[in-house]
Amino acid sequence: MTLPLVELHLHIEGTLEPELILELAARNNVRLPWGSLDELRAQYEFTDLQSFLNLYYRNLDVLRERIDFTDLTRAYLERARTAGVRHAEIFFDPQAHTSRGVPLLTALGGVRDALDAAVDSVGISTKLIVTFLRDRPAAEALQLLREILASPHRIDGIGLDSAEVGYPPELFTEVFDLARANGLRLVAHAGEEGPPEYVWQALDLLGVERIDHGIRSLEDEALLDRLVRDRVPLTVCPFSNVRLRVIDTLAGHPIMRMLDRGLLVCVNSDDPAYFGGYIDDNLTALDREFGLGPHRLALLARNGIEASFLTPAEKSTLDDEVGAWLDAQPQASV
Repeated sequence: MTLPLVELHLHIEGTLEPELILELAARNNVRLPWGSLDELRAQYEFTDLQSFLNLYYRNLDVLRERIDFTDLTRAYLERARTAGVRHAEIFFDPQAHTSRGVPLLTALGGVRDALDAAVDSVGISTKLIVTFLRDRPAAEALQLLREILASPHRIDGIGLDSAEVGYPPELFTEVFDLARANGLRLVAHAGEEGPPEYVWQALDLLGVERIDHGIRSLEDEALLDRLVRDRVPLTVCPFSNVRLRVIDTLAGHPIMRMLDRGLLVCVNSDDPAYFGGYIDDNLTALDREFGLGPHRLALLARNGIEASFLTPAEKSTLDDEVGAWLDAQPQASV
């Protein structure tokens, strides 16, 4: 029996595996600077967030047609099923595509085609969170949100991502106000490379319900008190933190300190095609590094369920499944 998981911090563009990149490049007659799979894989060594983003956005050029976005999303869902994911709240960056001439409805429609079939095809429920690139103008994000709200394609929430330093959440208050007025759920990347002040702004100015990453919150005791008191979820991505040099090694990751402090933290994969593994890979590595054991693995799974935008009844069902998994573990009674 596989531990039932919820994934809350997953950029669908970040699941674009090298094999699919080359397949889509051939299909769409896109010339890439790498002549082989090995050459492409050799690019996946990053010194910081920006070095990753440079490759990330270059590879997106192979996504041209609606079916490309469907294939991308379907491939993630199939891999997520093997990881034990039962529910995924997926990030999608429309500006990464409209900025290079792909129509909004082409990209958004392709993702929705896969998500709308996900329960029947792979047994995974989903929600779609449109994330805006904070290093592009807030006015552009606002206009794009208006277009999405007027489109035939449903979204469930909005978020904020991409290069963090120098682009504080306060720049996007009008965007988040519009989303809130239209009943959308609100999340934002904050406290990854940016300071704890960005987490405060995301909470107090944007009114977000979850903080994506948030590891630098540990530098601010008053902020930690707030996060614990209000049960604000932090969607942590260990492999991502190490690969982007936010943290030197997995052994130095603060996940245990965060749990011990009482934070509502869950584990996610962020951009798994680039950072070395999916959600199950992250959890396996953490278990091996810190000796989590079944009880803390179950706690992390339950934190993800609590942090999700599922209904109370849906959360209860998944929580029961985690309980059944825990009961089946030999170490569960220790």
